[in-house]
Amino acid sequence: MESIKVLALCGSVRQASYNRALIRSAIEISKGLIQGLEIEDVDITALPMLNTDLEDGERFPPVVEAFRQKILEADSFLFASPEYNYSISAPLKNALDWGSRPPNVWADKAAAIVSASGGSGGSRSQYHLRQIGVFLDLHFINKPELFLDAFHTPGKFDKNGDLIDAETKERLKQVLLSLQTFTLRLQGRSKFKN
Repeated sequence: MESIKVLALCGSVRQASYNRALIRSAIEISKGLIQGLEIEDVDITALPMLNTDLEDGERFPPVVEAFRQKILEADSFLFASPEYNYSISAPLKNALDWGSRPPNVWADKAAAIVSASGGSGGSRSQYHLRQIGVFLDLHFINKPELFLDAFHTPGKFDKNGDLIDAETKERLKQVLLSLQTFTLRLQGRSKFKN
């Protein structure tokens, strides 16, 4: 089986974030249940706010250069973002903007979105991220979708902030399998070698 590298980005900078918990759970699932899928959680908190005055010709600040290199090395992306004011969070938008500075390093790669938030579970933020992805030339999986109302009972997370709901873990696994298959298809590779 072909292996792919997934870069995971959490739109929340809060350490106890339920979206960060979704990424931790995705990493755990990929290690134990999905062959050929490696997920790396990238920290976007150190990125400065986008400011083109920080660019030096075609060079970016070192932390931005390192971030852009990780994007280039990834086969696909997993975004986990809460919903703020019907949209994505400012830290995630900032990361997307830094990666889109010429040359756009997001282009022509597969992506998936999961979200844990109140009410709609982050559905509006996911749809807004999909709109942004059109300009970035990202290719999102269409199904399955994972919107998680993080505050609905029974609780989906334990007191440590870890995902404990078996149904949600299975849904997350299906998102990852879809991302894996779609990534390989976009790259012209098959999930299974003949």
